[in-house]
Amino acid sequence: MMDSACLDARRLAPASADVPVASAGGRYDIRIGAGLYRALGDLLRQAFGDAPRAVLVVTNPRVASHYAAAVTAGVAAAGFRSHLCLIPDGERYKTLRTAARIWDACVAQRLERRDLLLALGGGVVGDVTGFAAATYLRGLPYVQLPTTLLAMIDSSVGGKTGVNHRLGKNLIGAFHQPALVVADLETLATLPRREWNAGWQEAVKYGVIRDAELFARLEERLPLSPRRDPPWDWLAEAIADCCRIKAAIVARDERETGERKVLNFGHTVGHALEAVTAYRRFRHGEAVGIGMVAACRIAVRLGKLSAAAAARVERLVQRIGRLPDTAGIALPDLLTAMKQDKKVARGQLRFILPSRIGFADEQAVDSESVIAEAIASALEAFSKRRVRSGGGPPDSPG
Repeated sequence: MMDSACLDARRLAPASADVPVASAGGRYDIRIGAGLYRALGDLLRQAFGDAPRAVLVVTNPRVASHYAAAVTAGVAAAGFRSHLCLIPDGERYKTLRTAARIWDACVAQRLERRDLLLALGGGVVGDVTGFAAATYLRGLPYVQLPTTLLAMIDSSVGGKTGVNHRLGKNLIGAFHQPALVVADLETLATLPRREWNAGWQEAVKYGVIRDAELFARLEERLPLSPRRDPPWDWLAEAIADCCRIKAAIVARDERETGERKVLNFGHTVGHALEAVTAYRRFRHGEAVGIGMVAACRIAVRLGKLSAAAAARVERLVQRIGRLPDTAGIALPDLLTAMKQDKKVARGQLRFILPSRIGFADEQAVDSESVIAEAIASALEAFSKRRVRSGGGPPDSPG
């Protein structure tokens, strides 16, 4: 973990931004800055006034050890009844059983519809807490306080909430927009390097699908080490740019009936990788990174994307940091899992494919051989078995 002593709050102070989100499900702000979690009670009063009486803070033991005391104390100091609900840490616990633990806490604390749930943690905490908020009393307001880079730029924004089914990821859920997102850069001080790298894979996604300039900036800066005092102003702006892209898309298509589907770039293969490895081998961003490479290889084979552009994407994915070994993952199992994905339409696999760096759209792919060959080559590119057998660097796509 990064030593929190390397974070100088005075240097972090200018690293801030606000991003408004306007959707059919509601308007809210994404507050990006440093030290915000310490002032959370005041931020909640400013946003919600005297309406809520209680705040249920949902987090996992690891995050709680760093931030729960300060957050709950700050919430209580602002005059709210503050309660803590701990849930297990890890994607494999993103289940109805974990959601039930939050519902039980809501009942025990007699939460009312004007009260708040607060998700303190990464994507799993945010998704399950949001789902619990969407369903308890048919809808409570909730606040996201993401503590991972991936959650800051992606999962905390846009109102997708849910849990996994044993046959696929995020198959059970609801659209329920947060009432506020507070992205505190200081929480990245306790982020393990692997989680840090996984977050940057999602940032690459935004560059590929909608922002070539962002992609070029990532090429220039990455990899960054969280242990060497990253350029915090640059980091705040990169987070804000990712949030702006997602906010604009969500404003136009909250329910993912059209344009919002582009945010699933890399996720068709990525979700399948997570599912076939029982959510134990890959962090979400890592699986998305490999999924993006596979999608680019499909696009090259279809003549939609140049091999040179695909190679740029793959180089950046590889350069961010070492990804888990794909050896032993059976292609038939992966293809079966992909067919359980929520993005399948009329039994047909649909992919988000880029035509250039900076633009991608949805496309049905009829050729099973193209899909299988592209995914097999992507799996081979990330297999340590291939390296041990004397293989060189991954071939360029196509």
